[in-house]
Amino acid sequence: MAARDRSARRTPASHRPPTRSAARGLWPTGPVPIPTGTVELVRDLDDPDGVTVLVNGVPSSYLDLVDPTRLVFEYMQQMAAVIDRVGDAGGPLDVVHLGAAGCALARAVDAEHPGSRQLAVELDTVLPELVRGWFDLPRSPALRIRAGDARAELSTLPDASADVVVRDVFAGDVTPDHVRTREMVAQVARVLRPGGLYLANCADRPPLAGAKAEGATLRATFADVAVIAEPGLLRGRGYGNVVLAATDDPDLLGSATLARAVRSLPAPARLLHGDEVTAFVGNAVPLTDPPA
Repeated sequence: MAARDRSARRTPASHRPPTRSAARGLWPTGPVPIPTGTVELVRDLDDPDGVTVLVNGVPSSYLDLVDPTRLVFEYMQQMAAVIDRVGDAGGPLDVVHLGAAGCALARAVDAEHPGSRQLAVELDTVLPELVRGWFDLPRSPALRIRAGDARAELSTLPDASADVVVRDVFAGDVTPDHVRTREMVAQVARVLRPGGLYLANCADRPPLAGAKAEGATLRATFADVAVIAEPGLLRGRGYGNVVLAATDDPDLLGSATLARAVRSLPAPARLLHGDEVTAFVGNAVPLTDPPA
């Protein structure tokens, strides 16, 4: 669902570990049935260590077997730029990933923030075990993978137990309604520690009505919200990913350092904050659960 940039956080070839040919030999050559549909690995023709994970035909992750910090999907680069400003620089974080697929972002966090403890929640009961067999993922407790519905599993987590919650949940190319509502966001806020960060990936097209409604929903719960996207998408062109960031930390999202980091990504993005978010959201109404 995101454009690919081969230069993103790339380790020079002379400094990279040997190619993991044994792991590549385990990769299937076609779609593999899973309870929720199919998963398929598409090898990168330009890099023998790179692969895109397709879930039901939709690109869900790109992984580099020897460089976990290489994030190719632009929205993941944007998320990583915000995560890098949570807590102490390079320090360990407790992160919950709602939507796992290939665990590309979790691998990057593990490499950039050694000692982190992460939980990835994936609806499909088979996909997590396949992914562990195909890729060099951190082991528990560094990374636990749990099968289940994102919102249901989130409700089981202790209060104030996470520094970051990432929502990257899709059914096909659509985010299910039940993980977009004010009630869902309240659960996220409960699980986050004071000053924690919520990141939501919203795939949308102009006029970005879905992203605006989600922005309004986050503003109803969190003290501060930012919107990150490719400038052309914000100007009404094309289809792409909008990253919504929310926190109660007054210093995290409005910093000039973060805005500069986002502008400096391989695919430069724009960060909206303060009055710009107010203008972006406009008259959008927060999303709520349907009546019982």
